[in-house]
Amino acid sequence: MIFQIPDFFRPLLGDMIWRKSPKEKVIYLTFDDGPIPELTPDVLNILDEYNVKATFFCVGENVKKFPHVYSQVLSRGHRTGNHTFNHIKGVFIPVQDYVKNVQLAAQYIQSNLFRPPHGLISRSQRKALENDYQIIMWDLITFDYNVNITPDAIMDLIKRKSRNGTIVVFHDSLKAEKNIRAVLPQALEFWKNEGYQFRVL
Repeated sequence: MIFQIPDFFRPLLGDMIWRKSPKEKVIYLTFDDGPIPELTPDVLNILDEYNVKATFFCVGENVKKFPHVYSQVLSRGHRTGNHTFNHIKGVFIPVQDYVKNVQLAAQYIQSNLFRPPHGLISRSQRKALENDYQIIMWDLITFDYNVNITPDAIMDLIKRKSRNGTIVVFHDSLKAEKNIRAVLPQALEFWKNEGYQFRVL
């Protein structure tokens, strides 16, 4: 698994945002795939406990099904981004269909931020979206949804790979539930003890 794509390789993948300023001791915490009633409210409660704001890349279908949960994300001061309507894998879908799916999600998610599910997006899809969206990737992906990765292993990764300007990916999804509940408070404690601040994208 590649938790952190090498810096020198990133420009070759296109004009996308992988990391923010390396001059500022700031973590940009992001959550993909929600919102869902089983986990997102608890994630919000943990973030409130530590007075941290994050960016949630939401699936339009989930926002449509659970608007009350989506409203909680916004009302508690977090930012949201578009993560397509059906969590589709971009490279396997024609450009027009991909854009239509993003536009459908945009009916429920008002944001100029977009993150492609699975990190998969073709050059032509990126070109079709870049006038309307900042395309956000990540500096560190936790793979918290993988049941074969333990909370201790995720924390070890976070301690080794966090740096100034890191955009971190967690998931507010059922697959990630066990790891999120165990890791998120520990990670927030670690970053705060290390002197990091937190900002939304």
